[in-house]
This record gives sequence, C-alpha cells and structure tokens, in this order.
Amino acid sequence: MPRFSCVLWDLDGTIVDSAPGITSTLAWTFEQLGMPVPTAAQMLVWVGPPLLDSFRELAGLPEDEARAALAVYRERYRTIGVFDATVYAGVDALLGELHAAGVPLSLATSKPESLARAILEHEGLLGELDVITGASEDERRSAKADVVALALQRLRERGFDVSAPVLVGDREHDIEGAAVHGVPTIFAAWGYGSLAESAGAIAIARDPAELRTLLGLVG
Repeated sequence: MPRFSCVLWDLDGTIVDSAPGITSTLAWTFEQLGMPVPTAAQMLVWVGPPLLDSFRELAGLPEDEARAALAVYRERYRTIGVFDATVYAGVDALLGELHAAGVPLSLATSKPESLARAILEHEGLLGELDVITGASEDERRSAKADVVALALQRLRERGFDVSAPVLVGDREHDIEGAAVHGVPTIFAAWGYGSLAESAGAIAIARDPAELRTLLGLVG
C-alpha cells in the first residue's frame, strides 16, 4: 500500500517543464515595459514562485506596476506561452498508476487554476487528478501555504482521506508552504530548484522512478 493517504502535486518543474513558455513570455514582457531583459539563468528563478511576488521582489516594481506587468505577461502567456510545456518523462505514468491505485491526488500550484487546468488538459492529464487547486485569478491566493490549505480542504470535502498527506515539489517555497500545515515534502530534483532548496524535505527523488518508490508503490 502507498505510504501516504493523498499526494499533492506542484506543477511547474514537477509535472511539466514549463520554463520555455514562462521565460519567453517574461522576456517579451520586459521588452514591452522597456526594461532590461534578465538572462536565461536569472529568469529561471522566476519559474515556480508566484509571479506577482517576483515582479515586486525580483524586478523591484511597486505594487501597482507589478500588477500591471503581470497583466501584460498574462495576456501573452494565455494565448502562446501556456502550451510551451512538456510533461517530464515518467511523471504521466506515475500519475496514472497512483490514480488507478485509488490514491487521492490534488494539484497544488501557485499558477492560476485556469492556466494549470489548460496545461493539464492539453497534456491529457486532467483526468488523473481528483482535485485541481491553484492560485486565484487575482493572485490573492497564490502563496503555497494558502494553496495547500485549499487543496486539503477540497480533498476532505470530496470524502478523501487527508490524514497522511505529502507534497511533491521542486522549490523551497513548496517545502515551506506545505510545512505550515504539517505536510511533508518530497523534493523533485529534476525540477528547477537547486539541491540547496531541498532543506526541510523528508526525501529527495532524483527521478520519477525513485519518487514511485518513495511513495510506497512496489512491484
């Protein structure tokens, strides 16, 4: 039997490699705003955490300008960048195996739910997850702790067992946000976070096959 009663999944850097679509849209956004375009390595830091926070903290924009920049980004990303993503090899099979085994699964991403749903539907994975939980469209709910809380609530409301949850994610904000609710995290080392960001995780999965074992699937 699986070790955990339910599994929460981050999206960017965990289920899909969405960096190409995000970074290309970011570069376009900076150009539209007349701002210097960060290097590819610098923009990779933006992938995962809430973008509104990054426009404020990384780009140094005040609140009103950060929200305006996010609006420019979203308009382009919704039509072009969102589909420039690829499912990591082996993750789709693992999601299918967990779903078939009856393990409750929820997305728990800081990406707005509508965009997350579009990616999962495009990749044929929407049906593998019982609950889709992400940021609200206005980003008032975007912190990972808030997303995790809602994911657990939605699973509970569906009658699923949330007594022993685990989150799979690739960034330190995944670990920190889950920990607020006492949820342990398995660090997905194939994602965008460095190993230094894995501090606080209960385990590190180097690939989906190792994650399968850590989740307690055997045979």
